[in-house]
Amino acid sequence: MPETATRCNCSICRRLGTVWAYFEFGTVSIEGHPDQTVGYVQGDRTLSTIRCKTCGVVTHWEPLPPQLGARHGVNLNNFDPRLLESVRIRRFDGADTWAFLD
Repeated sequence: MPETATRCNCSICRRLGTVWAYFEFGTVSIEGHPDQTVGYVQGDRTLSTIRCKTCGVVTHWEPLPPQLGARHGVNLNNFDPRLLESVRIRRFDGADTWAFLD
């Protein structure tokens, strides 16, 4: 269970409407059939945003290249809304200042 999560306003996070919880890559298991997801690599090519091929919902992002211990984001909007009520959500200005706003 994360203590905090991040709502970012960068171009992709704003459009996706995600709330990210961060974990070390390799410590969280994303369950589902790998043939049913597709990755999108944006801009500086440092991460791949993974979504469901059927419904289009973003599940998580993975670092590029995938390295154990690197940061990994999981979209908390895929979980029961009560989960978000129990996590402090920080606002991050990824569009301009690259700093937390709280």
